Amino acid sequence: MTTGNKLAQIGVVGMAVMGSNLARNFASKGHTVAIFNRSPEKTRAVIEAHGHEGNFIASETIEDFVASLERPRKAIIMVQAGPATDAVIEQLADAMEDGDIIIDGGNALFTDTIRREQEMAQRGRHFVGAGISGGEEGALNGPSIMPGGPKESWETLGPLLEDISAKVDGEPCVTHIGSDGAGHFVKMVHNGIEYADMQVIGEAYHLLRYAAGIEPAAMSDIFAEWNQGDLNSYLIEITSEILRQVDGRTNTPFIDVIVDAAGQKGTGRWTVKEALDLGVPVTGIGEAVFARALSSALAQREAAQRIGLPSGDLTTLENLGADKEQFIEDVRRALYASKLVAYAQGFDEINAGSQAYSWDIKPGDLARIWRGGCIIRAKFLNRITEAYENDPELPSLLLDPYFKAELEGGLIDSWRRVVAVATQLGLPIPVFASSLSYYDSLRSKRLPAALIQGQRDFFGAHTYRRVDMEGTFHTAWSGDREELSY
Repeated sequence: MTTGNKLAQIGVVGMAVMGSNLARNFASKGHTVAIFNRSPEKTRAVIEAHGHEGNFIASETIEDFVASLERPRKAIIMVQAGPATDAVIEQLADAMEDGDIIIDGGNALFTDTIRREQEMAQRGRHFVGAGISGGEEGALNGPSIMPGGPKESWETLGPLLEDISAKVDGEPCVTHIGSDGAGHFVKMVHNGIEYADMQVIGEAYHLLRYAAGIEPAAMSDIFAEWNQGDLNSYLIEITSEILRQVDGRTNTPFIDVIVDAAGQKGTGRWTVKEALDLGVPVTGIGEAVFARALSSALAQREAAQRIGLPSGDLTTLENLGADKEQFIEDVRRALYASKLVAYAQGFDEINAGSQAYSWDIKPGDLARIWRGGCIIRAKFLNRITEAYENDPELPSLLLDPYFKAELEGGLIDSWRRVVAVATQLGLPIPVFASSLSYYDSLRSKRLPAALIQGQRDFFGAHTYRRVDMEGTFHTAWSGDREELSY
């Protein structure tokens, strides 16, 4: 319903599904919520459908919307990222006063958030970039929320966001991440991990389907069983549901009527681009992004199938002498190991970003708030939380004693067998394979980078360092090959 003269504690701009669900979430917790949409029809539709769920104040102009908010005013923007967000920010800033808070709850690029925070600070407004994960259901019933921005804004916003966030063991899945763009940076990397997680689950499905010959309905039961153990997670849960679905039109597995070309909205690419700038290897995430791009290169894929690129002598799981039940278990273990690498690489990027932008992000806090509400929520986030509680300076998640023991306890052998079998069968496994190579690179005493440095010095005099003494050196390759020190 709409209220009389009572002011709203929070406002939401943008009445598409995410925005309207977020507004309904606030209202369900007893808060009076101001709502506004550029098209008044959408605002009216929300009131008509959901006005009975709580106290709403509907406005048809931005000025009326701002006037309906109590001081300091707090407005969450849930509109399309980019120019549309900038336009709404300007409208709100013009109508607001010093100390009022503008919150961008969309998937904004964190550098845009840094810029916007600086611009709003010059005008006396507070700007908060808040990553919100959980999709439509999370927005309505409790998301994981990653707000950045000024610490003073968190003191005002914190209780409101805690009210609507998901709860795990009574703890709200929200915390102040850091200044300016920290919240959107963390949400970006969260989505990058999500890309890798989804891709490696897809690879597990592909192996069980085309190497082990398991039909979707039977595979649904396998994923449901996996969801009872270490792999327990939202994505494993919904995978089982998807594989169980039968298409009503064709009476065939639903999975078989979907075009195998995966879309993306940019956060995965942003994660990889920023990792390159920071010099952090996120190979699993990168391969997941490239796998989506390749899946969508339909013309190239069709040409390759039409021309018939050579594939070698394809064999079968049985001809390789692989036991089917053992292979299923190997895939489960390899999936667990590859997911660990995705999270480890994501936390590495977050740590590097925190240092580069002076955010002081606490990895353990992120693992804690990702346990509920968000898309990558998973049982082993409890273990990740414990890992960073035990050692806040942990060099890599893979070096935590618990996860190290897990890897040494049989995961590695299974991982290697899965990669070998998939390669022999000609089945693509970009994240399984790249994650294993990352693990092997991390643990190797020597890497081929020594030869690369020799090559760089040979053609470009880029110099190198030695293992047996300090300093920088160059060999006169085109002359007498004397070694020079610098």
